[in-house]
Amino acid sequence: MRTQVAIIGAGPAGLLLGQLLYQAGIDNVIFERQSADYVLGRIRAGVLEQVTVDLLEQAQAGERMRAEGLPHDGIELLFGGRRHRIDLHELTGGKRVMVYGQTEVTRDLMAARERAGLLTVYNAVDVTPLDFGGERPRVRYVKDGEQYELACDFIAGCDGFHGACRASIPEGSIRNYEKVYPFGWLGLLADVPPVSPELIYAHTERGFALCSQRSATRSRYYLQVPLTDKVENWSDEAFWDELRVRLDPEARAHLVTGASLEKSIAPLRSFVSEPMRFGRMFLAGDAAHIVPPTGAKGLNLAASDVGYLSRAFAQYYQERSSEGIDRYSEVSLRRVWKAERFSWWMTSLMHRFPEAGAFEHKMQEAELDYLVHSRAASTALAENYVGLAMD
Repeated sequence: MRTQVAIIGAGPAGLLLGQLLYQAGIDNVIFERQSADYVLGRIRAGVLEQVTVDLLEQAQAGERMRAEGLPHDGIELLFGGRRHRIDLHELTGGKRVMVYGQTEVTRDLMAARERAGLLTVYNAVDVTPLDFGGERPRVRYVKDGEQYELACDFIAGCDGFHGACRASIPEGSIRNYEKVYPFGWLGLLADVPPVSPELIYAHTERGFALCSQRSATRSRYYLQVPLTDKVENWSDEAFWDELRVRLDPEARAHLVTGASLEKSIAPLRSFVSEPMRFGRMFLAGDAAHIVPPTGAKGLNLAASDVGYLSRAFAQYYQERSSEGIDRYSEVSLRRVWKAERFSWWMTSLMHRFPEAGAFEHKMQEAELDYLVHSRAASTALAENYVGLAMD
């Protein structure tokens, strides 16, 4: 077997890259160690930047998003018992975000790939990138007990934080930057109407809370909890009781509760691996970087990575120019670090840190007060939240 680009990982990054390459006439095969149902079962983000929306449209996978997605023109910051609206649309000259779950994005990309008759190898075991430092890279994998190899021109590592691609890079060729936060997010998904038309980010004495949504009838809520907490110790009733305490009176009165469809605790970290290119293998998405979810950047960064990468491959095959692939790591990392900064800042601003004292808490309150009363500060938040333009 042979293809032009071998993509490892069938999450949204790998699937989007595959569709963008297909639209550019570039052959590709995707390998995924899990089943398609398992991939669809992952509960992840739901706020899409305009860059991501545009790339999904380019990939011919945006029809259902246009019909069912919820455009949002603002967000609300809750602190001191009151909510303050940040008008994203007005502050950024007409930009907005789209609320549409990552599970639905993945489903749409899978359907588009199936319609195009493209190959995705699910349940591929021991997927290993080989010889990517030379001119003839290969991917070795096991399927149904038999070992196979695929020859290719390039390998795209879209296989996540724990994937094989970054792990296969020779020691000393890569530098990792990491910050682990001393708390996690307890998330609950329920078929209940959202408490508010727009997302609420809450800074309270009891910790951070986020009121998010997936549709007009499905909501996703989060609570900051210690890393020592166990999800089995949180009943649905206990979750709703704690969320009520962290909301303002109006939101509390409008909160509709119900049985959880999914409940989990996710640790928070900031992580970047440099560079993002090693010979003929390129890292994208969570394989190269992780952001805390406070800034809603994880899926969006993955999308911009594969946007850059698909553009670079198209330039290589259509124009016989290696400029795009040579600059991929530099260009992507410039955007990655800006998103890392914003996500770190939002996380530091909105959460209660166990080591922080009264002074640090007052500094958070002062910054929040300045943020909502300064147009310049509100604009900076809005510009970063809707997403910076791709170079």
